[in-house]
Amino acid sequence: MHVTVDRSLCEIHAQCVFEAPDVFQLDEDDELVYDAQPDQRHRAPIERAVASCPVAAITMVEA
Repeated sequence: MHVTVDRSLCEIHAQCVFEAPDVFQLDEDDELVYDAQPDQRHRAPIERAVASCPVAAITMVEA
């Protein structure tokens, strides 16, 4: 699985951080960092993160 965040759309609402904290985090500068190739066990939280993003900046595709 591959996760991508479109930085031109992302407004750092951080809903993804709440839904999938093992994949998405905010760094010390409050910038979003994420694991682009997370383990399959994170699928459900990532799907929730994709659905919860208010600007639809997150995509998930099978690798």
